[in-house]
Amino acid sequence: MVSNSLPPPPALDTLNEEQSIALFLDFDGTLVDIADTPDSIEVPGDLSQRLGSLHERLEGRLAVVSGRALADLEKHTGELSVARAGSHGSDCRDAGGAAIGAEPKDLAKDTRDSIAEFAEAHGFSLEVKTHGAALHYRSDPTLEHKGLQFAQALAEERGIIVKQGKCVIEFVADEANKASAVRAFMETTLFAGSTPVFIGDDVTDEDGMRAANELGGFGIAVGDRPSENARYGLASPAAVHHWLQL
Repeated sequence: MVSNSLPPPPALDTLNEEQSIALFLDFDGTLVDIADTPDSIEVPGDLSQRLGSLHERLEGRLAVVSGRALADLEKHTGELSVARAGSHGSDCRDAGGAAIGAEPKDLAKDTRDSIAEFAEAHGFSLEVKTHGAALHYRSDPTLEHKGLQFAQALAEERGIIVKQGKCVIEFVADEANKASAVRAFMETTLFAGSTPVFIGDDVTDEDGMRAANELGGFGIAVGDRPSENARYGLASPAAVHHWLQL
């Protein structure tokens, strides 16, 4: 991994004049600052409208790609009129809300119950998602080792997928990730032939950046973090807003 001493990207309008840009935006840590719990984030009241304007500037080639379930995402943003993918790429929708790709799989009830019981017993904050679940431990980072041990054992026993992010351990039922979301959107008529740019702040966003690279585009890493797949860097969500002219 290389440190994020990366140059800032050229202006978005300049890039889009040179080639048709398709933007893929992570949410937590990229469009909004990370908070102690998933529900305590502060979201600008007009963020949905700002993203709608960006959608128009890019002629529709914009997608929000979040680890959150889409219902939870829109609980914070209000109704989105742009393409979006939730649960780390498991649930992809176009701007009108129509599904793209295969129907996402869900975790079995006994698996959900096991995760909930572990969270309650060991002091984790449980996030229940439409197509998965997550254990948060930002309030007590010392829980990381215990959480990972549990997650790895459960994954081996139940055949599920575990993803680790910033003080969070995610559980999903299949191999969908942010790379598969990028590829699914890039296969649609609207996005096809454009240059994909993925912006994200966490290790789970590296998948999306890698897919963007493979499809002729690039990644932009947010914050002071190592990245193997980013070409450029932006310091914070505020810097992302500035670069996007939101």
